Amino acid sequence: MDRKVSKAIFPVAGLGTRFLPATKSVPKEIMTLVDRPLIQYAIDEARAAGIEDFIFVTSRGKSALEDYFDLAPDLEAALEASGKTKLLEILRSTNMESGTIAYLRQHKALGLGHAVSCARKLIGDEPFAVILPDDVIAAEKPCLQQMVEAYQETGGAMVAAMEVSPAQTASYGVLDIAAQDGPIVRAKGMVEKPAVGTAPSNLAVIGRYILTPQVLANFDKIGRGAGGEIQLTDAIAEEISAGRNVFGYRFDGQRYDCGSKAGFLQATVAFALAREELRDEFAEFLAQMHATKQAAQ
Repeated sequence: MDRKVSKAIFPVAGLGTRFLPATKSVPKEIMTLVDRPLIQYAIDEARAAGIEDFIFVTSRGKSALEDYFDLAPDLEAALEASGKTKLLEILRSTNMESGTIAYLRQHKALGLGHAVSCARKLIGDEPFAVILPDDVIAAEKPCLQQMVEAYQETGGAMVAAMEVSPAQTASYGVLDIAAQDGPIVRAKGMVEKPAVGTAPSNLAVIGRYILTPQVLANFDKIGRGAGGEIQLTDAIAEEISAGRNVFGYRFDGQRYDCGSKAGFLQATVAFALAREELRDEFAEFLAQMHATKQAAQ
């Protein structure tokens, strides 16, 4: 099978209830981390990994997400007329060429696996990536690019993995490890949200995947899993049961869970401090806040 990965699925149908009331009118995926929406970080990471076709699985109320990637001719004209060329370049970098982006509706909230399976007809017989925009990863080399390079050597199915505390394993899909070679581990099993104390390891799957079309076919075999939802983890685990290779990739980088308020705030601080034009002023503010808190105690 050709190992070129040129398509990516972005499951963005969730309601974002943890961020209400903001998400009453604003899709969570275009909430801004410093000055870029979460979805832009995901798109930029995909582009760096060689992705050419972008498939968004959406739901009702996500029209603002679609508008974000459209052209903004009036705004572009205004910036050009006022000579704001740097802002114009930033704006144009968010545009998506016609034909490179597709939107599908997930009509029922049946889980991540169901969302991915909605894109089956657009994937065809090619390997593809899945990117969850909630997982923002700061890395010198983008996470998906690391995985694509490793995938050229391994084939099979590959998931991004990171170590978590034993108490956190109940919130993730967890790998049962058969062998390890540097950052690559071969899995002999996967368990979705195992009860505390029953996880086969503390190596958790996070929101980056490179999968084969066979994984999509596996949805015909599995039923609903943890939480009564159709789980992507179960479809990937079916690959292991069939004797096909599934690998975990320990990526080099820092992952932020921007699906939670605390994680979003942590990412905001980290990404602001990484920006040269913001670093000094923001670091001084944080230091003052810390000093004030210490004095109050």
